[in-house]
Amino acid sequence: MSRVPFLDVIDRTFEGKYVSQEDFEMKVFVPELRKVIEKYKIKFDPQTLIPDDDDLADRIFQAGMEFYQNVGTYCVDTERIIAFTEKEIQDALRTAPDKVAFGEGRDLRWLKSRTPESDTPPFCFLGAVGVPVSSDEIFVKLIQAFSECDLTDTITMPSLTNIDGRTVRPNSPFEVMAAIRSARLYREGTARAGRPGIAAMNAIACASSDVAKISGSHYLRPTDGWMIGSTAELKVETPRFNEIAYVRDIGGRILAETTPLLGGFCGGPEGVAVTSVAYHLHGLLVLRGDCQLHCPLHLKFVCATAPPVLWALSAGTQAITRNSHSPMMISPFLAAGAMEEMCFLEAAAAVTAIVVSGSNLEAQVTHGGATTDLTGPLTPQFSAEVAHAVAGMSRKEANAIVMKLVDQFKADLGSAPAGKRYQEAYDMQTGKPLPETLDTYRNMKTKIGDMGIPFTF
Repeated sequence: MSRVPFLDVIDRTFEGKYVSQEDFEMKVFVPELRKVIEKYKIKFDPQTLIPDDDDLADRIFQAGMEFYQNVGTYCVDTERIIAFTEKEIQDALRTAPDKVAFGEGRDLRWLKSRTPESDTPPFCFLGAVGVPVSSDEIFVKLIQAFSECDLTDTITMPSLTNIDGRTVRPNSPFEVMAAIRSARLYREGTARAGRPGIAAMNAIACASSDVAKISGSHYLRPTDGWMIGSTAELKVETPRFNEIAYVRDIGGRILAETTPLLGGFCGGPEGVAVTSVAYHLHGLLVLRGDCQLHCPLHLKFVCATAPPVLWALSAGTQAITRNSHSPMMISPFLAAGAMEEMCFLEAAAAVTAIVVSGSNLEAQVTHGGATTDLTGPLTPQFSAEVAHAVAGMSRKEANAIVMKLVDQFKADLGSAPAGKRYQEAYDMQTGKPLPETLDTYRNMKTKIGDMGIPFTF
């Protein structure tokens, strides 16, 4: 038996148990989560941000399985719970692919499952992660630079903020036009870099509506990737099913995007870790994911580098990668802005936790992800260099390094520096980093290398 058929999932959005959204959140989600955390004795240890405890990881997975079976996914539009049996969940895990191909020709890359402490090189999905940019010129220069990085397996593109000086507004013709133009500009940037087959995997970043995403997708390829996301926590909206139907029809690849929030309905780090497992199952069954893109966040600091989130990220990832062969990636949001010294420290800590816990990498959203042009190629390149450096490292060794890194920035999470916009850090003619930008990158790489990251690139 394979996964529950997609049409059956749609049926359950109309035929599942009716419950108001408030009751789902407060009478279903929260009490069931608390129950399994207590039952499986899951406890955050602030002195061990990367746990080296397989039994803990397996208990978190068991808790997440039981939790998802009892809670399911809430369909916001129909106010119904999409529920699955234990057998349906197990079948989805058993039949999930263990690798997925993205890209074409010599740019084809395989995203593979990894396990904790694996020396398998991590898949690096690099780029702007949807950060808005102010012009077509910057868009193309960024895509070209991301493509030219040898460690880039696939690209996460930025978002256009305007079409010929007109603001891109959600659910408007401008949004549709921006989605179409983004796909065309993406191909222009990769062609300039001599990598025409490299896959875009957040198609389409500037599209918030299903209509715009499907319109822009006409100019993409089935070997690209479509990021289809959820609403926190464990909720889905019916337009996402329209997107899924389109991507399935053209034979495309789906990245099931999931974002548990520490400080929200998940509560603390224990709840985020357990909910991460539930999201993995939700991604397979509801979002029809070929892989999972996971983005845990601290609700107050809006980053993944606060110590409790790092623990939840590591513990939840280990739970998944020890018990599921479906590939996953994590996108660690940073508190500091691009090219700030703090952002390099945060990136090193988060990427180390991600890779040694068995995940692959998406990089990189820095502070102010909604701030126009606050992005650039060197930060994701640095993250990829860290990712390759720590592959195969033990969790115990990684924890010691991460604890040192976190001590360097944790006091500044609430007042992180804003960072440098593309125009301030890169030459607008050549797209190359300015001398001071390159100096910051090199100096921080030396400093972090001295803290224990064994760079090989």
